[in-house]
Amino acid sequence: MSEHDQPLNVPNALPLGYRFNEFEIKEVIGGGGFGIVYRAWDHQLERDIAIKEFMPASLAVRSDDLNLVLRSERFSKTFHAGLNSFIQEARLLARFNHPNLLHVLRFWVQNDTAYMGTVFYSGTTLSSFRERNPQSVNETWIRRLLPPLLGAIKTIHEAGYLHRDISLDNIQIQSSGEPILLDFGSARKTIGNLSDESETMLRPGYAPIEQYSDNDESEQGAWTDIYALGAVLHTLITGAPPPVSVVRSIEDNYQPLVQRRLAGYSASLLSAVDRALALKPEDRPQSIDDFAALMALPEREPEPLLSARISGPGTMLVPVEEEVVSKPDSPLKTLLGHRFALPGLVAAGVLVGLCAGLLMSGGHQATPPAETAQNDAPAATTTPASSAVTAPPTQTDEPAETVASTPVQRAETTPTATPEPEPQPAPPAAPVAQVYIRLQQGERVQVNGQPQALVPAVNGFATLQLPPGSYTFAISGQNGTRQQTLTISEEGVWLLDPHS
Repeated sequence: MSEHDQPLNVPNALPLGYRFNEFEIKEVIGGGGFGIVYRAWDHQLERDIAIKEFMPASLAVRSDDLNLVLRSERFSKTFHAGLNSFIQEARLLARFNHPNLLHVLRFWVQNDTAYMGTVFYSGTTLSSFRERNPQSVNETWIRRLLPPLLGAIKTIHEAGYLHRDISLDNIQIQSSGEPILLDFGSARKTIGNLSDESETMLRPGYAPIEQYSDNDESEQGAWTDIYALGAVLHTLITGAPPPVSVVRSIEDNYQPLVQRRLAGYSASLLSAVDRALALKPEDRPQSIDDFAALMALPEREPEPLLSARISGPGTMLVPVEEEVVSKPDSPLKTLLGHRFALPGLVAAGVLVGLCAGLLMSGGHQATPPAETAQNDAPAATTTPASSAVTAPPTQTDEPAETVASTPVQRAETTPTATPEPEPQPAPPAAPVAQVYIRLQQGERVQVNGQPQALVPAVNGFATLQLPPGSYTFAISGQNGTRQQTLTISEEGVWLLDPHS
């Protein structure tokens, strides 16, 4: 999670070495108007975690005994309302187990404030990534960023909640290239409402008009987060956020991206961003699926480029598609992955046919063609040597021509030749791919028809290490069987989520 080479000087931060039972603070990695984030070492599990402290600098300071003290008693109601929102947000995040959503491990109250311990993510914010790697941000990269990000937001919406604070600073790009959606805007919103500073608590350009309203609860919905996500995409594409929605409500000076005809970006992507940034909520996509449908990928897209990486191998997300025809795919699933035909099976059949043909014709140079060219199945009943033709070829990585090494000969006219030794099969390829499969209780996995004894970990994912090749995964459970073909050609990490 840290992106700093030097320690940050954050006012009111706890000292390095401070202990929360088994957690020891090692580094201050972030600080803002509402909280401080630390990297801590978990002495019990021997791993890094991140700890976020509720610390609204405008309302409180840290005393000599490290407790928080209100700047004034008149801030008491606002502080405790924000503290309650912080705790409720931690409880909410702890319920989710999405790989692209901040995962809360635990939360607690101490020092007259509250803390949440989360998974420690290596990487940088999307804002810093764009500033440092502007050449990496293009349509291909954006389309690879969107599926996991949309999946995380949809998970929140399906649980009946909103994020309300989607921005470049609340999206973190891990070292693998995967995005993580960070904090909600709960405490920020609560403090803003109670302190009559709600406008200053919102992010200009990212907050839609309904978030400035006094009666915003009834007007907000999935379209509120979609506006903020549209502002994120607008910033990635143009380098600047859209005009502030309050200003647009007086005089809308937003220039649609489609009309700007930005080089390197398709009309479908630009049009989707324009729709997401519609000033009126009813003019925007009303759900994440609706938004994804506006950006549906073509049936056959060009070979994807390597994703922009901070360090280490890339990460590809390969959602498992349902094959139950009675349940149509949602637009989000269309965006997350393609429905594959079975060209690999056809190619495999052709390859088997070629191998069989080569086996049957392997002895042409050793015997007269007139007597041996048609040594087909009937001859197998009278010629012992012909059994080498009918036996299935041994799987090997050598070329097909080297599989059959003993010529077919007629026993009654030609002495039996000494058979050459069978070629030794090449050693199996070393695994290069780490494949994570999200499983529910009782689900079974087959890979290329072979059952796999996989047990999911606490986070719900089981793992496989696989060498290069083509694999068909079949996940069976109460909801039927889902299949997905995955081709591994390089080192990396793959994620199969049949439930997304």
